[in-house]
Parts: sequence; C-alpha cells; structure tokens
Amino acid sequence: MSNILAHLEPKEVFRYFEELAAIPHGSGNTKQIADYCEQFAKDRGLPHARDAHDNVVIVKEAAKGYETAAPILLQGHLDMVCEKAPGCRKDMEKEGLDLAEENGWVYAKGTTLGGDDGIAVAMMLALLAEKELPAPRLECIITSDEEVGMLGAAAWQPTLITGRNMINLDSEEEGIFTVSCAGGNRTYCRLPITREPVTGQAVTVKIAGLVGGHSGVEINKGRANADMLLGRLLTAIRSAMPCRILSVAGGQKDNAIPTEAEAGLFCGDTAALTALAAEWQTRLRHEYAPIEPGLTVSVTACGEKTADAMTEESADRVLCLLLCVPNGVQAMSGSLPGLVQTSLNLGILTTGEDAVELHFGVRSSLASQKEMLTERLTVLTRQLGGSVEVFGDYPAWEYRAESPLRELMCEVYREQYGAEPKIEAIHAGLECGLFAGKIPGLDAVSLGPQMQEVHTVNERLSIASTQRVYRYVCQVLATWGTQKEEL
Repeated sequence: MSNILAHLEPKEVFRYFEELAAIPHGSGNTKQIADYCEQFAKDRGLPHARDAHDNVVIVKEAAKGYETAAPILLQGHLDMVCEKAPGCRKDMEKEGLDLAEENGWVYAKGTTLGGDDGIAVAMMLALLAEKELPAPRLECIITSDEEVGMLGAAAWQPTLITGRNMINLDSEEEGIFTVSCAGGNRTYCRLPITREPVTGQAVTVKIAGLVGGHSGVEINKGRANADMLLGRLLTAIRSAMPCRILSVAGGQKDNAIPTEAEAGLFCGDTAALTALAAEWQTRLRHEYAPIEPGLTVSVTACGEKTADAMTEESADRVLCLLLCVPNGVQAMSGSLPGLVQTSLNLGILTTGEDAVELHFGVRSSLASQKEMLTERLTVLTRQLGGSVEVFGDYPAWEYRAESPLRELMCEVYREQYGAEPKIEAIHAGLECGLFAGKIPGLDAVSLGPQMQEVHTVNERLSIASTQRVYRYVCQVLATWGTQKEEL
C-alpha cells in the first residue's frame, strides 16, 4: 500500500483513512472493510461484536480516573457512494481508491473519495488505538449500507452498548452541530413496457456535464437532474420527428443528483436530431445559468440495426411518468428559515426488457409529508399501469430542547475556536434517528470535518479541518470524562 498521506497530521487518523481507502467499500460491498475493523479490534484485545449485516461495535474501557463518567458513543458508517468520472476505468467493486493531496485537500483520482464516512471510521480507530487517551468508556458503532437507506443501522440491535450520549461523525461542515434530521425512504416505481421489432438508424442521445451532488443537503441549490431533463428532451424529439425509443437510463445512486442520462433511439433524420439537440443545449443552459455551464446535449450515430423498441403506447406512458413525477424541493420549513422540509430525487433511471424503473430518494422532516409524497408517486405510477415498492424507511431525528451533551460540546467549542458553533437541522438522513429509536433517552450531536462536493468525483476532505475536529473531539472526551455518571 502507498503512503500518500503519511506526512499528514494527525498521523494515525490519516494512516487509518488511507488503509480504509485501499479497501473497496461501496454500499453492499462492505465485507472486506468490516473484516478490517473486526481484525483491528482483535489485534488490540478490544471487546467487539459484528452482526450479519456487517455492523461492527468496538469498545474501549475508560482511562484511569474516568471510570465513573458516563460512556460516550461514537458513530459512523463503513460504506461510501461509488461514482466515477467519465473515462475512469477503475473497478470500484474490486479496487481501492487512488488518493492524492493538493492545496490542503485530500481527494481520490477519478472517483469519489469516501470521506463520507471514511474519515469518521478513521477517527474512531485512532481514538481506540491511542493508549494514553484521557477519555471515558468509548463505544464505537460502525454501521453498513448507510448510503442506500441506512440499512445497517435499521437492522442493528444494541449489543455491548451501555451509553446514552452519542457523537455522530457523519457531517461535512466544520463548525456546524447537527441536532435534527429528515426522515426518508427509497421509492421504486416500475412501469411495464412492451416491445416490437424495428429496423432503422440507431442513435444515442445524451445529456451530460451536470454538477450533481447530494440529493439531500444540495437539493435546494437548483441543480439540474439529468433524468428529468431527458424526459423533456425525448418529448420534444417525438413531437418534432418520427422516432422510436429503445431505452432510457441515467444516474447511479438514488441519493445523488444524476449528472448524466441517455436514451437509445431509432431516428431516420440524424441531421435534424443533431440540430434539435443543439437547440436544447442552448435552451437548458439558459434555464440553468449560471448553475450548469457544462451541460451538454449530444447525438451519436450507432449505425443501421434491428432491435426491439418500445411500442408507441409504452413510450407514451414512460414519458408521461418522466414528465409528471414530482422532483426536487416540495416544501420549505415554516419554523426554520432556509431549511428544506420535504423533497425527492429521481436518482436512478433504468430500462430492462419488459420494464422501466425509476428510483427515488424521498425525504421529509414531517412523517405526514413523507407519506404524502410516497403516495403521490404510487398513485401516478399505478394510474399508468405500474407498481411501486418502498424500501429503507427511516424516521426523522427530532430536536431535544434539553441536551447536556450539546451544552458541553458548545462550551468546548467556544474554548477551542473562540466562537459559537452553529446549531442546525439537516435535510438529509442521519442514523441518529434510528439509534434514538433503539437506545432509550439517547442524546446525540452530529459533527465532522469540512468536505466539498460529497458524493461526486470532485469530493474533497480538508486536512486542516480534520486536524481541528479530531483535536476538538479529543477535548470533548477529556472534558466529558470529568463529569459524573448521572450525565
């Protein structure tokens, strides 16, 4: 393994981060990284447990003099969102990341970095490995498959856990303490299609070059969704000229705003189609200026061929669904200015032999609105002859008016930073909501070092911020350790 980050401080944090990055660990592919964490605990004789879902718990007993302090839970997740830049040939199912450092930031060449949430796991391992750490009993919960609906946390059952105070390390903005989050689910809409053989000039129409981003925390930034734009473009093409649709596809994760989408078509007039694509590129760039300056609409000729295209009736239903489904911000909070209350994101669009599928990430801080939005998708899809499945439903994490942990963390923050932290709710899923339902009386705060463009190939982790946040967490533990058990 390379030691690209070996010169960075804190050395142990970045050492573990690099070792974790060398292990493939996309959602659904967490066995190897769970093995690593389990072996870490075995090598150090630390009490630990692992379940069938690759959730790992590691415990470190209190340091001398801290035995009477209430335990602290530390929590983060193993899995990462795997996205690749166009042309990147890395097999993220089998290969680790190619880390690099530039201008005070760590990134991965050609792929997402997995700073969300690899840096949390790295910090926990560093704290567990530190022999002289002044701290109470540490109970580290490392979950799996957070990025695909917090499946690990949903399945996890408390074991080895005695604490009722949790520091979640899954936030990406230094200086912000998250104390509440939205609930959500994954809603999959399946629309059956029929096909018939067609012979003609095959083409691929592609929308690309979009910014993308996290479908929760960045859903309010006005970024275009490639899947939704594809529906508009195909409707315009079918209105302008004869064509037949073979397939529609776009996006890779339901929690990432799609940056590319494409359709396979039969079209006899490639020149007219190319001109229309250029017109739509101009139109869409104008609509999304200055947010999407890199947006492109292209046409690629694929030669004469015979294939089974969608029937006109099937194409009508598919485009009706793509045009009419809600997407993006649906409601803003009335009590917290600037906070998105309810949203959804069409993250994945696929075409099989007999069906088109649309995968949505639905979010709301109100259970009633989450249910309403899921019902809207269900009613529309069923009206068009399709079916709907809902996966990974998770609750919102409600704000606690009284929080001794939050008060102490604010006090330590003021001492280290000379400023007040920002206390906020977030329009994204955090596992704290699920843990609050499993650990009675849980008091939790979420924080983390500064990251940029999480869930995209431009994801970056600030080195200086990581240093400060790790030092801060150590001080919180040391200060908390002087408190009595009743906390």
